[in-house]
Amino acid sequence: MELLFSKWVSAFLLCCWLSSSVGHSVEGLHGNARVRAVNLGGWLVIEGWIKPSLFDNIPNGDMLNGGGLNVTVDRDNPLEWEIFKLWRVSDSVFQFRTSEGQFLTCSGDGSIVTATAESPSDSETFYLERNFNNRVHIKLKGGTYIQASSDNILRADFPGTPGWDDNAATFEMTIVGKMQGDFQLANGYGHDKAKEVLKKHRNSFITVDDFDFLYRHGIDTVRIPVGWWIASDSIPPAPFIGGSLEALDNAFSWAQSYNIKCIIDLHAAPGSQNGMEHSASRDGTVNWPTSPEYISQTLDAIDFLASRYAVHPALLGIELLNEPSAADVPLDVLVPFYKQGYKIVRKYSTTAYVIFCQRIGNADPFELYQANIGSLNTVVDLHYYNLFDRYFDKLTSLENIQFIYKSRQSQIQALNSANGPLVFVGEWVNEWNVTNGSLADYQDFGRVQLDVYNAASFGWSYWTLKCEKKHWDFEWSVRNNYLQLQPGVYVGKSRGKMISRVILLLGVACIWIFLH
Repeated sequence: MELLFSKWVSAFLLCCWLSSSVGHSVEGLHGNARVRAVNLGGWLVIEGWIKPSLFDNIPNGDMLNGGGLNVTVDRDNPLEWEIFKLWRVSDSVFQFRTSEGQFLTCSGDGSIVTATAESPSDSETFYLERNFNNRVHIKLKGGTYIQASSDNILRADFPGTPGWDDNAATFEMTIVGKMQGDFQLANGYGHDKAKEVLKKHRNSFITVDDFDFLYRHGIDTVRIPVGWWIASDSIPPAPFIGGSLEALDNAFSWAQSYNIKCIIDLHAAPGSQNGMEHSASRDGTVNWPTSPEYISQTLDAIDFLASRYAVHPALLGIELLNEPSAADVPLDVLVPFYKQGYKIVRKYSTTAYVIFCQRIGNADPFELYQANIGSLNTVVDLHYYNLFDRYFDKLTSLENIQFIYKSRQSQIQALNSANGPLVFVGEWVNEWNVTNGSLADYQDFGRVQLDVYNAASFGWSYWTLKCEKKHWDFEWSVRNNYLQLQPGVYVGKSRGKMISRVILLLGVACIWIFLH
């Protein structure tokens, strides 16, 4: 009897060990699966670098909202006061915002130009004339040109019309940066043309055929970035363009047809949570965390999305906010927002995963584990790139791989062991700063990342499905064998076979121990 009992105990322990070796199962996915996802970036939230041609036909397209502009008076290198952020009114009418947030203003003919206005109006609106040598004239609505005086004061008192020779009313202009997001596209084209451009893009960039491709390559989930204006899609706030809601509905239908799940990712919040074009920032400033109104609008968007999709069979989860900036979004603002967002989603669903994105910049993901945001089906999203930091600039291919194993793997293991949310590598890419990397180099780098990120308790999501930059393009990388999805681990049908074999092994092991 005692021997029989010990055999059953041994069988039970072995079964437990074998079960645990299969890993955590994400609720809602078929079989013992974790998320194997691809981001649908650049589709419903515009990022110009993903598809630059969207901006090709905007007049003065290098002078969009948020772009940096140097206007030099009498020196080769501009001072800080000569560097402005553009607020575009039309292709030749602009407002100039200083680095401190004030706008250039001029009250009329003969008045000096100052930077004292907190918000723009007619007095802060200027007309630009530009020649092919990037020289500009700046004039008031009434037609008077601004010139620089001998003591470097700008005044609206130039007599007549200046030529393009060296004169006090002709300035050198240099574009020092540009933003290409939803705000810039809509503002640059104007409403009617932007609506036409975006309708064509939304109908063609991602289609049902893409879901077929993802299904055939074992992808079980898509992460879909959306903007906050989707909550008022029929009449969105200016300058945003409606129509993304219909596209999102289509994505859910296509996903359901192919047994693929959807994560809705609130990628762009009002006022911007990080100042980047993918947050639909107007000029690179971060106003979201300091505005209760903006935070409230964001929660309204979460409520809208949760109420609309909570009962949809394809919904897996909702990500409350993408990439809040550690430098601009303090935890005492972010954590209460996450807690409110969690409650809103739970109001409509007890099973949908609620995803909290780690702050980007100088922040430790453990800070979200210590915040006690929610108790049921919560996930922390990490974004891993061997880019965007000088540390990676000169690493060799081997050093990049070693970094994945030494740093990323240990962090994932530590977070997996923490008592809290599941771990999700919500963005990563098979690209680096290694010059002239070979096919084999990319294959090795991709294989290592898949190996390490596959251990994340919730799963991973590649950035992005389609992109002009080849190695960022998941489809191109897979078709050209730069990214190899390993059979039996990453491919859906093989995963099912693997699980069946594990279950069979469990039964065989138990019988063997009992009989011996």
